[in-house]
Amino acid sequence: MVTRMKILIVEDDLEAAVYLAKAFREAGIVCDHASDGESGLFMASENAYDVLVVDRMLPRRDGLSLITELRRKDIHTPVLILSALGQVDDRVTGLRAGGDDYLPKPYAFSELLARVEVLGRRKGAPEQDMVYRVGDLELDRLSHSVRRQGKEIPLQPREFRLLEYLMKNAGQVVTRTMLLENVWDYHFDPQTNVIDVHVSRLRSKIEKDFDPPLLRTIRGAGYMIKDDRTTDA
Repeated sequence: MVTRMKILIVEDDLEAAVYLAKAFREAGIVCDHASDGESGLFMASENAYDVLVVDRMLPRRDGLSLITELRRKDIHTPVLILSALGQVDDRVTGLRAGGDDYLPKPYAFSELLARVEVLGRRKGAPEQDMVYRVGDLELDRLSHSVRRQGKEIPLQPREFRLLEYLMKNAGQVVTRTMLLENVWDYHFDPQTNVIDVHVSRLRSKIEKDFDPPLLRTIRGAGYMIKDDRTTDA
């Protein structure tokens, strides 16, 4: 490996932070540590990290507030949330705040390491296509912009990732499981309508005042983005 993954651990429990940093370093990962939310926000804003591992309950600024502020500042470093709050509603709240994965305590370090590696690969993996096009809809991965008929369409970070994944798989059915794993980094079904809500919001943004419709629901299967004008009827 030419470059080593670099992560930031935001954890106020010093004993836990020291253990995690040592374990990650033994796994070949470069680690920084912040002991409170304000310090974590500053470090994550000023430095480039592949992944942030953020405890939910922190002094000075809680973990969810930290993540929300990073996303507001257009910083999209993948975040894995650690928390003793492990109910489904807690996990959904964390993901909706902008987290990319959520691991309840207690956890096995091997699972934490695997999840961090997955997030790191997603951030750093090279892909050939920088621009995706479906009909007159265009998504530019470098400028993080979306346009249709030349008109810019502002999207929230999760909506952008959802559209990016759909356009990457244009013309193919994308299942709920595929979206949970690749857009939300969920490896279980949270039994909520979070996908339906985001798809509905995305559809309203990319199809309002535009024709033809591109994003369709395939009943019992999932979703597909497709322009019928460029494919067989």
